[in-house]
Amino acid sequence: MCLVTDRWPLSTVCDSVIILPMATIFPFTAIVGQERMKRALILNAIYPQIGGVLIRGERGTAKSTAARALAAILPEIEVIEGDPFSCDPNNPASFTEDLRARMAAGEQFKILRRKTAFVNLPVSATEDRVVGTLDIEKAIQKGERRFEPGVLAAANRGVLYVDEVNLLDDHVVDLLLDVAAMGVNVVEREGISFSHPARFVLIGSMNPEEGDLRPQLLDRFALCVDIQGIHDPRQRMQILERNLAFEADPVGFAKAWEPYEQALTQEIAEARERLPRVRHTQRDLETITNLVASLGVDGHRADIVILKAARAQAAFMGRESINDQDILLAAELALPHRLKRQPFQDTEQAMAALGEKLQQIEQRIAQGAQQDAQAQPGRADSSSAKKAIRG
Repeated sequence: MCLVTDRWPLSTVCDSVIILPMATIFPFTAIVGQERMKRALILNAIYPQIGGVLIRGERGTAKSTAARALAAILPEIEVIEGDPFSCDPNNPASFTEDLRARMAAGEQFKILRRKTAFVNLPVSATEDRVVGTLDIEKAIQKGERRFEPGVLAAANRGVLYVDEVNLLDDHVVDLLLDVAAMGVNVVEREGISFSHPARFVLIGSMNPEEGDLRPQLLDRFALCVDIQGIHDPRQRMQILERNLAFEADPVGFAKAWEPYEQALTQEIAEARERLPRVRHTQRDLETITNLVASLGVDGHRADIVILKAARAQAAFMGRESINDQDILLAAELALPHRLKRQPFQDTEQAMAALGEKLQQIEQRIAQGAQQDAQAQPGRADSSSAKKAIRG
């Protein structure tokens, strides 16, 4: 079963499609607190190639609410009528072989605009249900290559959400992370292969009390956010008031928050357009590698993820070059689940250690920027930012 937020022909993709009316989705901008989680989601929405985000937290901390709300604010996309893979009409290089053949034959495609799809993957999903299936019998007998699209086809250019990802089969999780990193789903059976684009915002959520992911899979998630319930009485009052207002009148509540939702949608769209122009310097790379190395993080995935997330952060801030603040904000999301923990050290202690280390580095960066400013009075302070989403 797939959960999709708009009306589009998915009969070839999902056996059962539930249409979720947009008025039933709690607005993203109305979520109280949890700024770090919201920032991680927005950065992945701007740059899906970051590699997804894992949200870990106790029950009732808006994990599922935020995932659904993100899809509702994403900009509309253009699709080709009747294409079950939602290929981008403006990027022929991403077309399936069928679309390429039709284009070569001179067919003029009808272009439609629709909302971004939100696909909810159940924990009982099998590999075939996720990647799709090839009809081997028809291929052998008639020489026809027939592919039955799976969940990844429905999720292309949309949001793929896996609740309780820690309960999903490890092999399926590994497969999802592979496809999310490559952006292409390749299915091979008996020497026959089929591929289609599969770029999506991958969101996984879990309650650590129900078991954790294996370290190998945990590292494959680009970003990770550990969230807790909000204890501040005033914020808890806000949560209560907004939930009561939403339950009493979902349509009216959504309408009241619509200007904020539209503004964020526009910012994400502009950031996506700006992202290819965002540049980094050799000094930025040195800052990232020194930071990761000083924390004793294994492998090099963290370095790459921090750079990608920093570029997305800079694009969201309206800049075409990254700065030290972007790197630090990215590190807050890319490093917590990759830190080596000491025996008997829990998540809060690990996060406190990371926060202390980042604060020390931030102070050194600020001191260096001040010295540079004194040496070059006309130079702007690269650690400042006109706006930032940080938890």
